[in-house]
Amino acid sequence: MAERILITGGAGFIGSHLCEKLLNEGNQVVCLDNFNNYYDPRIKEDNLQTCLGNNSFSLYKGDILDRDLLSKIFDQEKISKIVHLAARAGVRPSIEQPSLYEEVNILGTQNLLEEAVKHNISQFIFASSSSVYGTNKKIPFSEEDAIENQISPYAKTKKQGEILCKRYSNEFDLDVTCLRFFTVYGPRGRPDMAPYKFVEKIMQGHQIEVYCSEEDFKRGNMIRDFTFIDDIVKGISSSLNKKYKFEIFNLGRGEPVDLREFINIIEGKLGREAKKVFIGRQKGDVSLTYSNIEKSRSLLGYNPSTSLKEGISEFVNWFQTK
Repeated sequence: MAERILITGGAGFIGSHLCEKLLNEGNQVVCLDNFNNYYDPRIKEDNLQTCLGNNSFSLYKGDILDRDLLSKIFDQEKISKIVHLAARAGVRPSIEQPSLYEEVNILGTQNLLEEAVKHNISQFIFASSSSVYGTNKKIPFSEEDAIENQISPYAKTKKQGEILCKRYSNEFDLDVTCLRFFTVYGPRGRPDMAPYKFVEKIMQGHQIEVYCSEEDFKRGNMIRDFTFIDDIVKGISSSLNKKYKFEIFNLGRGEPVDLREFINIIEGKLGREAKKVFIGRQKGDVSLTYSNIEKSRSLLGYNPSTSLKEGISEFVNWFQTK
């Protein structure tokens, strides 16, 4: 049955892909995004071009901190489900502006949970992050692991968001699913993230900044669980079709690679070698992310199918024609 789904942050990288998929599945989609200047807002406007002509799509430009706007949307749109993607993104910027991240990512989430309860929303999906695992020593990272060692304000706000979700689920009988995303990449990827910056700089013949020491790079000590956007969006869509009282799921590839291999694949696709400058690990960065996706496979039917080589190829093809 078609749903009327609110997607916050719907003009962003993940959000715009999700809007398209849910529209293609026959749903009504209500998109809320504030088009802030974290990166050029015109990028987000371009992201939504295929959605804007669809009669089943509504766009609101505004902020999740604006309670009056939220009330208006929920009163007018008769929302049935929420996918809450909106957040101040990025580990490093959160260290420079921790108060802003706390306000948007925690209070904004609470505002949406309040509306969900008030309007008897049937399901609330919260976009969490692999960063909540912090410096977890146990690998791969599993949903039942204790998460006590976040090392950035961004990661701490995502943990606090999960705590809020659990409280509202328990106190108000709200069905909530928290999804921990692992290093998402692909077409429309954010310009502040490594895949975008690496491809752009290598194509231009400029140096790429590698956030680790040269020794760590050579030893393969910077490892990420890169996950292609299509797999992430399929995981979100699956979670909308599987209702739980409160559950947390990892959405990753489950096959982490070191930064050296990642850059090698980009170099191979572009047919040119990267000029690297090693500037050391940045504050807030972890050395490893690695998802255990067995729970997601079992309960969500989540099955990531895009290899890193295939995903990088698609990303580069998009980048060269955008």
